[in-house]
Amino acid sequence: MVNPRKTLDRLFNGTKGSFQPGVSKSDVINPTRRAFLAAGCFCLACSFAPPLFADAPMAKSQAPGFYRLPLGDFEITALSDGSNMLPATKLLQGDPARIEEALKRNYLGDFVETSHNSFLVNTGAKLVLIDAGAGSLLGATTGHLLSNLRASGYQPEQIDELYLTHLHTDHVGGLMAEGQRAFPNAIVRVDKRDTDYWLSEANMRAAPAEAKRFFQAAIASITPYTRAGKLAVFEGNTDLVPGVRAQTAYGHTPGHTMYVVESRGEKIVLWGDVVHVAAVQFKAPSVTIQYDENASEAEHVHELAFADAAQNGYIVGGAHISFPGLGHVRRDAENAYTYVPLDYSQG
Repeated sequence: MVNPRKTLDRLFNGTKGSFQPGVSKSDVINPTRRAFLAAGCFCLACSFAPPLFADAPMAKSQAPGFYRLPLGDFEITALSDGSNMLPATKLLQGDPARIEEALKRNYLGDFVETSHNSFLVNTGAKLVLIDAGAGSLLGATTGHLLSNLRASGYQPEQIDELYLTHLHTDHVGGLMAEGQRAFPNAIVRVDKRDTDYWLSEANMRAAPAEAKRFFQAAIASITPYTRAGKLAVFEGNTDLVPGVRAQTAYGHTPGHTMYVVESRGEKIVLWGDVVHVAAVQFKAPSVTIQYDENASEAEHVHELAFADAAQNGYIVGGAHISFPGLGHVRRDAENAYTYVPLDYSQG
């Protein structure tokens, strides 16, 4: 009997007239017969061609939106609440020609797909969530924080502390879900300047009609936690839990706050809304946005935050930088800033 393995070895051996011991001439397939057999096999294979699947339906969905990052003994998980279209040329405040040129240079138009990112900090002792997303308040393209939190391996009930960068709708709307506190065991912490401003009925009455909804959203989202004894305000730069501290970044709102996370010499600063349109504002820190309560203070925060991040080389996390919103800031010889996103890592 012919050994199939030896026959294959011989057929793919480039040495002419080379035969293995013990193989007779009857084992050898002559070239003419071999060509005929090969052609027959090819035709037979054609008759059993696999079915085509070009008519499969489009999936039209993304993978769950979470991304892990080790930080010393801590673990950071970026969580997507979704995205929506920001009318950048309408809302950004600065030289219109410069803004338009920066958008075009980055292949962007008048509307920019804008991420909504939250960040989960696992210190080993505490599970701390930075910002709660929009919940049901901004439409179907946002409000995915809870599903992505669960997909990442955590449950809302496990959150010990929830720190808010500020009380705008897209950061507090997710505090509530179906009329209940979405994070029933969490202590919610926020700068007193923001609660004094956004939870004030007098301020809401005095606000322009188009701004009243911001106050309404903050009151509706925070009040259930206040009633449950779960709201704790702080003032200014404050150590919160070991390895996490609040750092003032006033301007975007009266109490806008960044959170600094450090472990074993590694550091990340979670910026909140320091940047809304990265393609424009890193090159032009003077550009602000209509949502800034105090534009001059917000511009000053841009300059300080960019300069410190570039000088010290730590990671930054932005609430509205393209998901996962994690990267570094680089400054060139002409003092122009560039955002450098982290390379993807499998872990």
